Amino acid sequence: MLLLIQYTLIFASVLLLVALGGCVSEHSGVINLGLEGIMVIGALGGALVMKFLPATGFVMFLCVLLAAVAFGVIYSSLLAVACINLKADQTIVGTALNMLGTALATVVVKSMNTALNPDDHSSEIEYIKAKKAFLTNIGKFELNWFMIVAVVLLIVVFVLLYKTKFGLRLRACGEHPQAAASVGINVFTMRWAGVLLSGLLGGIGGITYITAGVSTWKFENGVAGFGFLALAVMIFGAWDPFRIAGAALIFGLFRALGNVYNGFDFLKNLPIPSAVYNMLPYIVCLIVLAFTSKNSRAPKAEGIPYDKGMR
Repeated sequence: MLLLIQYTLIFASVLLLVALGGCVSEHSGVINLGLEGIMVIGALGGALVMKFLPATGFVMFLCVLLAAVAFGVIYSSLLAVACINLKADQTIVGTALNMLGTALATVVVKSMNTALNPDDHSSEIEYIKAKKAFLTNIGKFELNWFMIVAVVLLIVVFVLLYKTKFGLRLRACGEHPQAAASVGINVFTMRWAGVLLSGLLGGIGGITYITAGVSTWKFENGVAGFGFLALAVMIFGAWDPFRIAGAALIFGLFRALGNVYNGFDFLKNLPIPSAVYNMLPYIVCLIVLAFTSKNSRAPKAEGIPYDKGMR
């Protein structure tokens, strides 16, 4: 049971971070379907630091966190340029970023491994020793520091969106950008801010995901659809940070069952194939969206390129 709680919290932390990123972006008026690719690139940045930085403890943790943020922000800027400045279709650009992210990370890691060892053509990065910097044992419970980061960022995002002028302006740009522009708000700047913040959160979500269980990651595997699961969490949470946190816990629980069901005799002895447990979060995702998406209220101007001439 303790292991189930542990996995639930770490997977919920991943979903929470990435869903908050999508929430901030959509509140600014930009749909970020590229969260999957941003997660992969953020994970790449953090993994490279874990592999090559000769540091330990908090210094390692901080450097990995900053690298994931930097890679996530830089990669999300591609979405901002295409969708905000060039007014490209946000769905197509997001899909392209997802495909490019995994392919780019795979090429980079394979090239790096081959350069270090001509016989190594894998897309894996190992970080066994470095990963210890993120873990603290509390009795039999293994606390991952990224769980704390997720809770802190949940509070920060809530305060940012609902308790500051910046958040009010950001949400105004996602509801009625022409009205926001009429009172002097720079819609392009606010949408850029929303997308870059989603890159920041998505990058941290990516490094949290790959360090959740194993001590090596094969980048051609991507992040197993967690970017899309996070979008489902965001919709189920009605674009509200604390509702998103509750939804993340629910989805995280079903994802954790796929890892630890063997530890429960009543589950292990059921005539259910192991693959079904791994499919649970995605099945739940489809069911939840089927019943909730019709009544969900997204920001009115999300997905619509800003045009000064429109009224």
